[in-house]
Formats: sequence, structure tokens, C-alpha cells
Amino acid sequence: MALRRLLSEPPTRSLRRPAPLPPQTLSLPAGSSAPPAPAIPLSLSPASPPHLSRFLRAHLPANFSPSDLLRFLRGRLRHHPGLAAYDLQIFRWAATVDSFRHDHSTFEWMARTLAATARVSDLQDLLRFMLTHPCPCAGDGIFSCPRLEPIYRSSLDAYCRAGRMEEAEEAFSDMKKSIDGKPGVALYNILISGFSKHGRHDRAVELYEKMGRDRVTPDVVTFNILISSFCKNHKFDSALELFKVMKVKGCNPNVVTFNTLISGFFRDRKFSEGIGIAREMLDLGYELSVGSCEILLNGLCREGKASQSCDLLMEFLRREAIPDGFDCLELVEALCADGKVGRASDVVNYLWEMGKTPTVVAFTTLVEGLRKSGKIDDALRLMERMIKGDILPDSVTFNCILQALCESGRTMDAERLRVLASRQGFESDCSTYEILVSGFTREGRRREGEAVVDAMLDAGFVPNITAYNRLMDGLVRRSEICQQH
Repeated sequence: MALRRLLSEPPTRSLRRPAPLPPQTLSLPAGSSAPPAPAIPLSLSPASPPHLSRFLRAHLPANFSPSDLLRFLRGRLRHHPGLAAYDLQIFRWAATVDSFRHDHSTFEWMARTLAATARVSDLQDLLRFMLTHPCPCAGDGIFSCPRLEPIYRSSLDAYCRAGRMEEAEEAFSDMKKSIDGKPGVALYNILISGFSKHGRHDRAVELYEKMGRDRVTPDVVTFNILISSFCKNHKFDSALELFKVMKVKGCNPNVVTFNTLISGFFRDRKFSEGIGIAREMLDLGYELSVGSCEILLNGLCREGKASQSCDLLMEFLRREAIPDGFDCLELVEALCADGKVGRASDVVNYLWEMGKTPTVVAFTTLVEGLRKSGKIDDALRLMERMIKGDILPDSVTFNCILQALCESGRTMDAERLRVLASRQGFESDCSTYEILVSGFTREGRRREGEAVVDAMLDAGFVPNITAYNRLMDGLVRRSEICQQH
């Protein structure tokens, strides 16, 4: 039987020119039982898998249809820890059963599975097998199966991801001969993208030109792939020329088109040209994306042009072009690192006023920049505004501000900030209380310090009576010294 033949061979990974097998069926004589089959060796697991024959009998009908086989492959075999590797061997075996004929559903599932698992050599053989064993819905060969193109689409994508461009071209050629009409533009796009990603820019351009000869109209994806390829190969004039051709052919660019051009110019340090593309984008009525802003503003910061990035951000804000979700963190970091904390503060405040609330990390970065530059009052005002706006800082930044206030003799301001933060849900840690107690101790404020020690005790940060007495004694002694003076 075909099933016995299946079990007598180790699992194969190839469909290369299988020898013709005599017609077989999966059915067993009524009342008979199959002889025990030897365990099938499995290379993916050291444990011996269960008998494949028993598994097939349990889950696949004797006279199975393509839908039965598909349910078995997709619902049973695929999730079996020991037998999943036998999918291609079972697929081959099914083709030898004279009561069975594969259709596009089983071909498509097998092709997608091989593509997803990067078995491109097996995929090549499957496509050849499919051409010699056409789907039943093709009738007498007058028309092709309508699912051929989707099957080839996933296969071409797998070839391109693996860098097997020769096999991809061969499969593309076979497909053109097999389908009715012209291939869809998506198939050309996959192939053009594959050549571009694998450094074969000239071949990608040749394929684009072939699209014109084949009367296949390129879409925005086609142009985006080629514009990116031109930019990567430092052919900016060609990229801009293609951009013009795109508009002449009635294909509207999208945000990806503009981002690709801007990114290409920035990679080549052509900042003015990239910014010019962004302005043209706005003039044409397109909106900047978060990605656009990151390419432009963060790109300038990484090149040491934080001031120019700041000016550009302000320009975009005036034009109401900054999208929700843009994070100004890199710009704030760059300005603070350059000692331009005032400009960083302007950026954050302006964004906030325009309803583009920066992230908590951007806020705390600015607070740190203000603190380090000695602008404690500005840092305190920003921190209070953050807390009132339910933007709670991290404990490290918060404690640093408290420490700076206490060291400058402003422990009462620090304590008011702690109380404000606690009302908004901020949880003080042991360091927070220790900083405040130390500050009140230095200033000789016994009563205020004792209140903080009591709050510290209630929060569980005073481990024992000895630690409590040490804190209280320090406050008493310092208070007496201050009174004597």
C-alpha cells in the first residue's frame, strides 16, 4: 500500500522528479488491521515519534478529499510535535493515491508552509510539480487556476527573502506562461524589491522598464522601491526624475515616498535638499508623519545641528504640521548637551501649549538639564507643572530636585513639592524622606523634620527604634545649636 511505502522511507525534503508510483489508496480492507509499522526516524527531535500510520488512520478518512487533507495538514499535522516535519512527504504520498487529486487549496497551503519555513529548494520543486499536475478547476487547460498568482506571490517573496533571485526569476517566468492575462503589479514589486535589497539595482531598473513593455502599470509601491534604490546608490538626480515621472503618470506619492527621499538625502548629508522635500510635501497638502519628524529633526540632532533642528520644529509647529505622538526627547537631549537649556525649555513649553504633550522622559531630561545648569527655580516650576498635569517623574529625578532645593536652604519648598506629588499618586521612597530630614536638620527646623520622620515611620522606612532615635536626636541637637546662635 502507499501508506506502507510512505512509512518505509525517511522523511524527504525534496520533490525533485519523483519516480512514478502505481495507483494506491489509503483504504484498508474491512475488519483487517495494518501490521505494525516501524517508528519513523525524526531528525528534529531525539525522541522517537509515534507511528505515522496510526496517526493517519485516526485523522484522515479512507477516501479523502483535498479539503480533508487540508484539514489534516493544517489542523492536525502542523501542531504535532513529532510529525510536523513529514508534511511534504505526506503531500507527495497523497498525489500517488488514484482516488485523490490535489487542488489549489492544498497547493497553496503547501507553498505557503514551505515559504514560511524557508524551504526554498523544496518550494521550487513544488511549483514544477504544480505545473505538471494542474488544479482541477483549470478544466481542460483552457483557463488557468485563479489561485495560481497568489501561490506564486508567496513563493516569490520567499525566494527574494532568501536571496535566491535566479530561482525567483525562473518562477516568475513560469508563472507568466501559466496564468491568464498579465501578472499583477504586486508580483513585479516583489521581484524589483528583491533585486534592490540584494544590491542588484540595475536589474531592478531593467525589470521596471520591462513592466512598461508588458503594459503593466506601476503603482506607488513600485515607485517607492525604485526611489529608495536610487537613493541608496547615491543617484539622487535619478530619484527626483522618477519622482516627477510618478506624478506625470498620475500616481500620487504618499508619505513613504517623501520619507524615502528625505531619508536618502540625509544619509548623504544633503540636509538642505531633504528639508526642501519636507517643505514641498507640506505645500502639496501632505501631512508629516512621526517618521518624517524623526528623520528630519532627530537626524539633524545626530549631526550636531540641534539649533537648526529646533528652528525647523518651531517652523513646523507654526504650520501645525507636527503629528501627535512625536517625541522631542532627542532634541531636548541635544540642546541640553550643547548648554542651550533655555531653548530646550522653549521647545517643551511650546509643544505643550500646542497640545503636543512631550513624554515624561523628555520632561525629566529637561528638569535635569535645568538643575545641572543651576536654574533651580525653573526646574521647580516645571516639576510642579508636570505633577499638576498628572505627569509624574521617576524617583531619581524627583529626588535630585529635592536634594538641590535642600542644599540651597529651601527644604520647605522641597517638602511642599513632595506633598503635592503624593497627592497626585507619586510614591516617595526612603531616599526622598532621608533627603528631607537631612535638609530640615541642617536648617534647624525641628518641628518640620519630626513631621517628616513620622511620615517616614508610617511609610515603613524606619526599620527600628534605634534608627528612629538617631533621626530625632539629630534634629534636636541641630535645633539647639541654631537657637544658641
